[in-house]
Amino acid sequence: MTLRRILKTRTGIEKEIENFLNQVSQSGLIFNQGITTFFESNGDKFERLLQQMIDTEHRADRLRRSIEDHLYRKTLIPESRGDVLRMIETMDSLLGKFKGAMYQLYIEKPAIPQSLAAGVKSLSDNVVNSVEALTLSVRAYFTDINKVADHLHKVSFWEKEADVVSTQLQLEIFNNEQFELSQKMQLRDIIRRIEDISNQAEDVADSLSIYVIKRSL
Repeated sequence: MTLRRILKTRTGIEKEIENFLNQVSQSGLIFNQGITTFFESNGDKFERLLQQMIDTEHRADRLRRSIEDHLYRKTLIPESRGDVLRMIETMDSLLGKFKGAMYQLYIEKPAIPQSLAAGVKSLSDNVVNSVEALTLSVRAYFTDINKVADHLHKVSFWEKEADVVSTQLQLEIFNNEQFELSQKMQLRDIIRRIEDISNQAEDVADSLSIYVIKRSL
């Protein structure tokens, strides 16, 4: 019996897992909109997007707790339950990282020059793409494990792209003699915080690849 069939027929939490992964995917879309809105200097819209991110994280947290409760109470898939729980928890933390990066922009309101706008947007795109590829991989883990590899390698691809853009942005920042050191440090921290989202996505992908091997044994 497949993992999807077990979750659907014995616990009814298949829909909760799908909804949870929808929240992860949604957080990436909101984050990308937030980055674009930040450079448009539209503070009101950015605040609305930040609130959407907060609401999305809260929904994901409720779903995560419900999924964990079901798995423990029903004592299902004992050989895979720990892996599933860790995967759900680490996916949930990605939403926290998206929210944290947006909060940093909201609180600090850094003066990011337009000359860096294209690079920051590119970084955001790559980060969101890595998380989306991971989300598709996790969906496949529950629905058709043979298709996990179709998406999993893309997580690493987009993480590497994010790393390249991040490095280039930091070089531009520290080579700009017009920036004060404090501004350089602030901008660097923001760039690294955004990049770190794709780093975690790759870490989760590495763990997922091991979970797939364990289920195939």
